[in-house]
Amino acid sequence: MMQHGVLSIKALPQMLSKSLRVLICAGGTGGGIYPALAAVSELEKRGLDRDQVLWVGTQGEMEERLVPAQRLRLETIRGGAIVGVRLRTSLRNGAQLTWSIGRALRLIREFRPDVMFMTGGYMAAPVAIAATMQRVPIGIFLPDVEPGTGIRFAVPLSQQIACTTDGSAAYVPPRKMVVTGYPVRPELRAANQMTKRDALAMFDLLPGRPALFVFGGSRGAQNINRALMAVLPELLARYQVIHISGELTWPEVADNHQGLSAEQQRWYRPYPYLHRRMGAAFRAADLVVARAGASMLGEGPAFGLPAVLVPLTFAWRYQKVNADYLTERGAAIQLTDETLHEQLLPAVQGLLDDSGRLAAMGGAARALDKPDATARLADFIVALAKDRNA
Repeated sequence: MMQHGVLSIKALPQMLSKSLRVLICAGGTGGGIYPALAAVSELEKRGLDRDQVLWVGTQGEMEERLVPAQRLRLETIRGGAIVGVRLRTSLRNGAQLTWSIGRALRLIREFRPDVMFMTGGYMAAPVAIAATMQRVPIGIFLPDVEPGTGIRFAVPLSQQIACTTDGSAAYVPPRKMVVTGYPVRPELRAANQMTKRDALAMFDLLPGRPALFVFGGSRGAQNINRALMAVLPELLARYQVIHISGELTWPEVADNHQGLSAEQQRWYRPYPYLHRRMGAAFRAADLVVARAGASMLGEGPAFGLPAVLVPLTFAWRYQKVNADYLTERGAAIQLTDETLHEQLLPAVQGLLDDSGRLAAMGGAARALDKPDATARLADFIVALAKDRNA
């Protein structure tokens, strides 16, 4: 049971019988997909079989690549954004999502889940409606501080809402809210066991120079990439840089890399994407420059890493709210896309040259970490199923 925002679970392993069936509804971005995958992995450790999980996502999104790779059953529905797009696109996507209620109903009737767990994505609304019609309890995990459109719709239909931070109290009903933290992937968190020297060595870099880690999220960020490339000569004269560009602007970044001098290339490591070494990049860094997606609420604190956040503001307000949360607690500073080219260099230099301020920001970030977030999220799912079966 959950009372007043506190998890109270007893004898959880007994709940994970062969009869427990979990419907996952998560997609769109890694910020929602990875927490759901982490929760499934934790439930598997407690005895859940993969065939007891059904994942519902949206056609053409990241989940089509990530979920089958984990040998989980994925079914997709049609739809897309209805906010922040042209009216014609919004109407078409809305019609597809409405039509998808029927498909979601068929999937739920066939699978017969004990609980539905959602983290967001375009499909949240039709699947939540279908689950409500079939009297399946709905548990929401809110990766960002502020819920997006799909989750906002599903909040009244849900029984409980697990939140990354206490900052979400302004957006969700207090009687439904429980703070679990953001479940950082185990393989990412494991890098905390490395020494900084060993982490740097994985990129053929050396101790003695401050290390900057720059990335723009799963799809990359053109503005961040271009602002960084413009000041690389100045940065590389004193610091070393690990840079994840994303696939979209990788050709431009690769060309720029070739134009650097041999001495500059010695201290610069660009990649289109990092998979297994992502944790090592966090561990090697003294400072990170990134967007303010949901994952930064968990990954920055997990490594006690100060951040320069550049929220994506033109379409998604929630990144600004995430950035505000970390900034107000002393773990980050903020820049904007509009001023990034002028402010990136002095902001990075000002932090990397001030060890006292970096240490204070790192401590503030570490204080926000919840290392047991994945276990809490698994408890959350099992508790909802237990309440329904009772």
